[in-house]
Amino acid sequence: MRISVQAEAFDPGQEVNAFTARCTADAANLGAIVTFSGLVRADGDMQAMEIEHYPGMTERAITEIAETAQSRWSLGDVLVIHRYGRLTAGEVIMMVATAARHRKDAFEAAEYLMDYLKSRAPFWKKELGPEGADWVAAKDADEDALKRW
Repeated sequence: MRISVQAEAFDPGQEVNAFTARCTADAANLGAIVTFSGLVRADGDMQAMEIEHYPGMTERAITEIAETAQSRWSLGDVLVIHRYGRLTAGEVIMMVATAARHRKDAFEAAEYLMDYLKSRAPFWKKELGPEGADWVAAKDADEDALKRW
């Protein structure tokens, strides 16, 4: 399992290749890898997004979410990368990768991780535009997504 909360940009392709290389060493037990990369959307007049977190607390929370997914779906490996700092539209903000014996487990675990990262990981997001800055409020749809788990 690898959890990274970082300001630096990353290359999703390189991350997938490294994750896959680790997983193919256990090819007798793993048959599926699912990845997801999230991008900063260009919503309205938003020029950038600032993401804040508490170092240590955020990593611990994400690790707990990932450990739950790993045990619930018998995952062979998990990768979560989430950025913080100032990001502009089109930049990669986060990535999740899961490896499991069967694709259903890998897909469900990846969806679980994405839903919980969106709603429960301690990040605070502020959208910056020509009129100033606005904190991003929690959305009912994000909370509703958790109910299926």
